[in-house]
Amino acid sequence: MMSTLASDALPEHDEQTVIRVEGVHKYYDFGETRVHALRGVSIAIKLGEFVAIMGASGSGKSTFMNLLGCLDRPTSGHYLLEGIDVAHLDKKTLAGIRNQKIGFVFQGFHLLARTTALENAELPTLYGRMGKAERRERAASALAMVGLSDRAQHFPSQMSGGQQQRVAIARALVNRPPILLADEPTGNLDSRTSVEIMEIFQDLNDKGLTIVLVTHEHDVAQFAKRVIIFRDGRICRDEPALSRPNAREVLKTLPSLED
Repeated sequence: MMSTLASDALPEHDEQTVIRVEGVHKYYDFGETRVHALRGVSIAIKLGEFVAIMGASGSGKSTFMNLLGCLDRPTSGHYLLEGIDVAHLDKKTLAGIRNQKIGFVFQGFHLLARTTALENAELPTLYGRMGKAERRERAASALAMVGLSDRAQHFPSQMSGGQQQRVAIARALVNRPPILLADEPTGNLDSRTSVEIMEIFQDLNDKGLTIVLVTHEHDVAQFAKRVIIFRDGRICRDEPALSRPNAREVLKTLPSLED
């Protein structure tokens, strides 16, 4: 399942390659100042990989994640998602891709305060054509996947930060996308809860979900299968995660929050 970094060209597309970026540059203009955020990035991510992206502030990792999530477009180069070059698609088509192909998890949970866990998880399904019963079934199934079936009728104010992030993950999974993009998903969590979230990600990845995770925490990145490090808009390292721990086993060695 492991891909390697290519400098100028990538192999021809195959069905196992879900994300393919070729020679991507990204510029931002601020008045007379031009910022070169990405400098010719090329990479392939295959089905079922779990990739952690790291880098200092300003390294280009967040810009890269925005491109992968179809939230921004490259200035030049190509981004192929499941073999389709999405760089020049219209806004409506991109919105459909974000809704069906990609699940998003962020550092902030972004839950609706007056809405239950089940209703929060259900939200992405409202933009599709499925009936109410199927929407509820999918939301309940997604909550079960993250171990929150018993919190389905709880409001965010009645849940811990870790539980709220689980709801956010369930919401990202409800449309059953093939790719999950997680941007600093443990940034607001304590150490034990962070490992609990990594346990969920490892379980989902074991079931075939492709995960791309942005983090500045080495302790979090080590749970991925592959680590990519950005520096000055370029990829400076791309290698398998060494001595990758099992989050479930790590949790057995950590004190509970009550200790």
